Amino acid sequence: MSGNIVREVIVAAGETNENLLAGSAFEFLRNRSFISMGIVASVVDGFVTIQAGGNVIAEEFPPQVELTAWPQTNEDFYFNTFGVSGDRLVVRARNGSAGNITFRIVVQIADA
Repeated sequence: MSGNIVREVIVAAGETNENLLAGSAFEFLRNRSFISMGIVASVVDGFVTIQAGGNVIAEEFPPQVELTAWPQTNEDFYFNTFGVSGDRLVVRARNGSAGNITFRIVVQIADA
């Protein structure tokens, strides 16, 4: 299986989205897979945590700020890992600012 998840999600001031990938057909891996993802935020004070199954890929961190751009180049996709069948991909986004933040995420999934 291979697939892509492309999402733009607005998180309100002071709120947390527990999984930007919730509801995607690819949220749960069907096979052993290689996952590569890039994420950007529209302004500062956004924070993201990335998990694949029980593995924490990245502890809470501030993503790169891009006002309107999406992750595009290999340099933007610096979160890479392997997952196994049944693993759930979770990208938790927290807004620490006084205004809305738009998070843009691209996830590429390929059979490993």
